Amino acid sequence: MHDGDSTPLDSTVEPAMSIRRKGIYILPNLFTLAALFGGFYAVVMAMNGRYDLATVGVFCAMVLDSLDGRVARMTNTQSAFGEQMDSLSDMVSFGAAPALIAYEWALRDIGRWGWIAAFVYCACAALRLARFNVNTSVVDKRYFQGLPSPAAAALVAGFIGLATDQGYQGPQLVWPMFAVCLFAGLTMVTNVPFYSFKDLSMKRSVPFAAIVLVALGIAVINIYPPLVLFGLFVVYALSGYVVYAWRKAKGQHTSVISTSTDEPDERGLHM
Repeated sequence: MHDGDSTPLDSTVEPAMSIRRKGIYILPNLFTLAALFGGFYAVVMAMNGRYDLATVGVFCAMVLDSLDGRVARMTNTQSAFGEQMDSLSDMVSFGAAPALIAYEWALRDIGRWGWIAAFVYCACAALRLARFNVNTSVVDKRYFQGLPSPAAAALVAGFIGLATDQGYQGPQLVWPMFAVCLFAGLTMVTNVPFYSFKDLSMKRSVPFAAIVLVALGIAVINIYPPLVLFGLFVVYALSGYVVYAWRKAKGQHTSVISTSTDEPDERGLHM
């Protein structure tokens, strides 16, 4: 999964390359702006009571967010501007938007506890993105440190989308929504490792059976998309805890941080 990361700039590159990469490139930023629009659209739809369309906006933002970094790498148009733009877009689409949708849909009915739960999710998303940005160079690329913000947003939006499709109203599921928000938010800022899928190469040849499995996966999703998609992200959100427990039981190092950094201070997080 993608979590707001345009490929970090390498301080060892040639000066000419560094100057070129300070520019603003239209193609990857078009995807980033489209993802930002998805998050903004989701908020507007929630304000209008169209929670089905609000959840679609979040999922569209996820797809677009997964493409901007790949497009930048494929076209060699990575830039510091794009990296910062991507993080700001992620904060809107996967931080503020899911929190506001959850609050409008259900959490407002429990007063201060509702906006506290929404704020905890939003604040954890901001902390998650900030930690990701400063730890990019020291984290094992195969794993994310904490649940990626798009996956956390998918948990919140997926829960609302599934409930809405089943005919439930927000006031009927206030406390389950409360629990989902807290779980998704707090899991983002844990030190639990989540597989990033970044070591999977799209250019590598695969067995024919792999293509058959992909086709079967698409077919299964189309049986009942709201349930299957929400179920997939629930499994992914729990997978990190399974990996953490397995490593702990084996006596292996559970942190994905290879070295400590000055900002933020990672002492005490290596468990």
